[in-house]
Amino acid sequence: MIAAEALAAGLDTPTLCELAGWPRTADAHDIRTAFEQALSESGIELPDPRLARRHALRRLAARLVAGEVGPADLTTDDWWETEAETAEERSFVELIPQCVCCLEYTLSLDQQTWAAELRTAALALTSSAPVGPGC
Repeated sequence: MIAAEALAAGLDTPTLCELAGWPRTADAHDIRTAFEQALSESGIELPDPRLARRHALRRLAARLVAGEVGPADLTTDDWWETEAETAEERSFVELIPQCVCCLEYTLSLDQQTWAAELRTAALALTSSAPVGPGC
């Protein structure tokens, strides 16, 4: 879907055209390889994985503040492993347990207190200076 949207937006490379025709069930590794090739053909560099993860963390915090995701949704995708560099990132990441069932055990917080503290930390993160362009 993203490849088709990129084509519609005017980004046109041979690999992107090919990728746009692939089924959703295509192998994830093959998709990633083709996507990276399409970016290379377009002269677009992939960001550093650590920086990309920090950008994604900020977007996740913004989605939490906007009510698009709930606190329990943050316990997926190993967000608690993110290498946070700013105080705001650390405050947010430190409140993300490995799973909701571990909440009381790992953070010594009840669900309501945790959700309130998580939203406060998310708001602080989204209000802080961005870590780089596009964030």
